[in-house]
Amino acid sequence: MPLPRPLGSRAARAALVVTGAALLTRRALRRRIGASPLWPLPALAEPVSGQPRTRALRLLVARHERVADGVVQLRLEGVPSVPLPGWEPGAHLDLVLPSGLVRQYSLCGDPDDTSSYTVATRLIGADEGGRGGSREVHEALAEGVEVEVRGPRNRFPLIGDAASYTFVAGGIGITPVLAMVRAVDAAGADWRLLYCGRSRAAMPFLEEVEKLGGAAGRVRVVAEDESGRPDVAAFLGEAAPAGAVYVCGPEGLMDAAARALPEGCSLHLERFAPAASAGGDSAFEVELRRSGRTVAVGPGTTVLAAVRAELPGLAYSCEQGFCGTCQHRVLEGEIDHRDELLTDGERADSMLICVSRALGPRLVLDL
Repeated sequence: MPLPRPLGSRAARAALVVTGAALLTRRALRRRIGASPLWPLPALAEPVSGQPRTRALRLLVARHERVADGVVQLRLEGVPSVPLPGWEPGAHLDLVLPSGLVRQYSLCGDPDDTSSYTVATRLIGADEGGRGGSREVHEALAEGVEVEVRGPRNRFPLIGDAASYTFVAGGIGITPVLAMVRAVDAAGADWRLLYCGRSRAAMPFLEEVEKLGGAAGRVRVVAEDESGRPDVAAFLGEAAPAGAVYVCGPEGLMDAAARALPEGCSLHLERFAPAASAGGDSAFEVELRRSGRTVAVGPGTTVLAAVRAELPGLAYSCEQGFCGTCQHRVLEGEIDHRDELLTDGERADSMLICVSRALGPRLVLDL
């Protein structure tokens, strides 16, 4: 005759089943909330704004050195034996500074060095429109400090099939140009460089640049405290037909190069600030579709400022159209793109609201 089962074992099994079911339910709920933090509302499409455009890296400031008056160079190293993402001349990095500011700096080291990145930045004071980013790099990114880095990205690529290369660099604008000059010189291409600055002491990498020019006279240095402003038109007048002209520097320098561009040459620009638009700054409206609100954007106001008056928590950083933090989808309306970041594909349905505006009377944003 079989022995009766103890009641305790049946209760224990029931408790085990209930506990297991609760655990599975908790895990499923956690996954569901992870997929849509607003659950049980419908899951939304992945937002654009505030999302890193590339995988972020944590790099160590291995070297911080002064390379000219008001200019420091940083050597950023990753994990030993793990190569960093590659880059080509003209590329830049996004540095996420300790304060949260995001700033962009051109790579000026050796693309074949996969153990480190090298960037340089000039200190820009408040009297020149500086907003604290360059000062933070100079003062907070000491050797031994870790910094978050995104990129590299390249919106200023060096074309490889030009008949000749003519470079014009103003001050810190030498940083992307230096890597280009090294590349075309190593390839045996025909090239010339006009390097100008306020003074020789304030011009980074001047010694290396002059050595690259050698006795062939490929490099022309113009220090304004010695020789006055450079004659960009005269320099470009010597460019070979069908050549590529690369310019990086202050807006006035690029405007001068654009006016003097020889017929048949292609012009490539890297700006320090967002480009002006021939369309001006007319007033328009922006509908925030998800929020159910409409804001007016006046001639002297950015879309970002107008939207943040209604949505103060909206993410932003550089306010110059370079970092991509304030990229948003545009559902309706024509966009006056004024950034130097978005690709043609991205421009089809999104904008950087810190600098870009509307070409018509109304835009509709997915906000």
